[in-house]
Amino acid sequence: MSRNPTVSADSLLRQDVPLDSLNTLRLPARAAWFAAVDEVDGLRAVLDDPRVAGLPRLVLGGGSNLVLTGDFPGLVLHVAFHGRNRIQEDTDAFFVRAGGGENWHDFVRWTLDMGMPGLENLSLIPGTVGAAPVQNIGAYGLEMAEHFYSLRAYDLETGKTVGFDKRDCAFGYRDSFFKQAGKGRYLIAAVTFRLPKAWAPNTGYADVARELETQGIAHPNALQVSDAVIAIRRRKLPDPAEIGNAGSFFKNPVVDAASHACLAAAHPGLPSYPQPDGRVKLAAGWLIEQAGWKGRRLGPVGCYDKQALVLVNHGGATGADVLATSRAVQRDVQARFGVELEPEPVFAGEA
Repeated sequence: MSRNPTVSADSLLRQDVPLDSLNTLRLPARAAWFAAVDEVDGLRAVLDDPRVAGLPRLVLGGGSNLVLTGDFPGLVLHVAFHGRNRIQEDTDAFFVRAGGGENWHDFVRWTLDMGMPGLENLSLIPGTVGAAPVQNIGAYGLEMAEHFYSLRAYDLETGKTVGFDKRDCAFGYRDSFFKQAGKGRYLIAAVTFRLPKAWAPNTGYADVARELETQGIAHPNALQVSDAVIAIRRRKLPDPAEIGNAGSFFKNPVVDAASHACLAAAHPGLPSYPQPDGRVKLAAGWLIEQAGWKGRRLGPVGCYDKQALVLVNHGGATGADVLATSRAVQRDVQARFGVELEPEPVFAGEA
C-alpha cells in the first residue's frame, strides 16, 4: 500500500472507545484502541503506529454478526470504505462494485433501482458489503456466493493489497476462507458482483411464494421479490434498532442421510432440505422451538417469540449472558435430537 505522509494516525486512532452502539446485540464493551478507516493511506498509517504494534486486531463492519464477550484489548478497525458503481458489463452480465463499508441492504436496493437484479432475495440482511463474503450470507433460496465475482482486501500482516476470486474465498454454507485460514488477517475494502442479465425470479422458497400469492402477484419482478422478502423478514425477525439481536444465531445443521432417516422417523414434522452431496440440512429454528426455547429467556437473553433461531437482548445483557443462553439452547437441542448447533456470529473480546 502506498503511504500518504499527510495522513496521520493521530487523527484516526482513539483510545478506550465504547462499542455498545457498534454491535447490534447492544452488548457493553470497549476497545483499547479504535480507528475508523475509509482509505488506504489512513489504514497504513494506523497499522504503522507503534502504539498498536503487536496488539490483537478486530475488523468491525456493521456489528450485526458479532458477540462481544467483553472489552477488546487491542485495535478495532471500523471499515468505512464507501462507494458503489457499475464498473462494466458484457453481453451476459453486469459487474458492480461496492465499498466494504456500504450498508448491504442499501446496496441491494440500489442494484435493483439501477435495473440489475439478482440479489433481491438477500434484501434486508443487516450488515455491510465487506462482511457479506466472510459469512457467505444467504436467505430465501440464495447465497451471496452465487453472484460473487471478486474482492479486494488488505492483508493486515503484510500491508499488501490482495485480490480474491470465488475459488480463493472457499465459500461454504455460512463459511469462507475469511472465517477459517484467513480469520482476522484481512480487511475487505471492496466487493465485485456479477449479476446475469438473463434473470428469473427465485421464488422456490415457500415463504416467498406464499407472500407473493397473498399479494396476488403471479409473475413478480425483482423489486416485488425484494419487497416480499422484506415483508417476511419484518414479520419474523426483530429490528435491531428496537431490540438487540444478531439475526439468526445458529447455523442450520447438516447431517448425513442415515442420521436424517432416524430423526425423520422419530419426528415426522422435521423440516428437511436435501443437499447435493447427499446430506440433509435441518431447520435449526424448528429444533430450537421443539426443545421449548421459542419465547423463552434465561435472564436478559432469550429466543425471540416469533423466531426461535434469533437470540435477543431484552435489556442490560452482557456477552456472558449471551454465551450462557446460547450454550443452554445447544445443550437442550443436543439432548433431544442428538444434533449439535453451531453459532453463526463471531465471538470477540475478553471473557
